[in-house]
Amino acid sequence: MAKKKIRIQVIIECTEHKNSGLSGTSRYITTKNKNNNPERLKLKKYNPILNRYTIHKEIK
Repeated sequence: MAKKKIRIQVIIECTEHKNSGLSGTSRYITTKNKNNNPERLKLKKYNPILNRYTIHKEIK
């Protein structure tokens, strides 16, 4: 039998940039273990448009 895929790819998007009204988006692609982290992922990543580290949340 084939194994279930536990690690899935997710897209995380900057929350501050989305609300600022500036053009463009800051998105990253990463993986997560859906058994250990069933809720949406939140990471602090660099936003090159705002030139600072901001909170990025998982989008679906």
